[in-house]
Amino acid sequence: MGIFLDGIWQAFYLLVTLDPEVLRITLLSLQISGSATLISMLLGISSGAAVALAEFPGKRVVISLINTGMGLPPVVVGLFVTMFLWRNGPFGFLEILYTPVAMVIAQAVIAVPIVTGITIAAMQNLPPNLRLQILSLGATRIQMVWILMKEARLPLLAAVMAGFGGVISEVGASIMVGGNIKGFTRVLTTATVMETGKGNFELAIALGIILLLLAFLITGVLTIIQQREKRR
Repeated sequence: MGIFLDGIWQAFYLLVTLDPEVLRITLLSLQISGSATLISMLLGISSGAAVALAEFPGKRVVISLINTGMGLPPVVVGLFVTMFLWRNGPFGFLEILYTPVAMVIAQAVIAVPIVTGITIAAMQNLPPNLRLQILSLGATRIQMVWILMKEARLPLLAAVMAGFGGVISEVGASIMVGGNIKGFTRVLTTATVMETGKGNFELAIALGIILLLLAFLITGVLTIIQQREKRR
């Protein structure tokens, strides 16, 4: 209990004094996970809507694969991204392994299936005849898709929150593709693991508390937007 209280006090001290290293790690965490969430939002919502609204052979198999991808182990994602970005891999010439860019790619791979799967469920949960009603009023197919997405905006916001939650808290892929390099690729999760391994439990708890606060603030803002949309 004493270690936990010391961790809370240290977290408070680091936040109040704006510790440069902790501030750098926190901002990098937000930058990487925010970029990955934005990518997953663009790819996941568009592809999820396309799969949900289109009819094609093997649709159920595709949806099953997407739903399976929602539970991708981060270490497996990290392994394959590392293999692709390794110097002898297909994209080794880019030389982005052990950089923040590689971490964004790995986190986006984790988040895209989450956003896509929830988007598919949200679009399929709309009234079946709604599409025909919109088209009968003279809307184009693009306008129809946009209206359907507006109707499903609340669960789509939940999809974005789920995607962000899945990447801000992951550690396996970040360590594998980022290397946990101080001042360059070290984020809150990897720093927490490192400090725990070194026996610095107070600092590890402090970093964990800061991570929880960051996740709470971001999801809190998205929740406020979601609930405002609900009242309209």
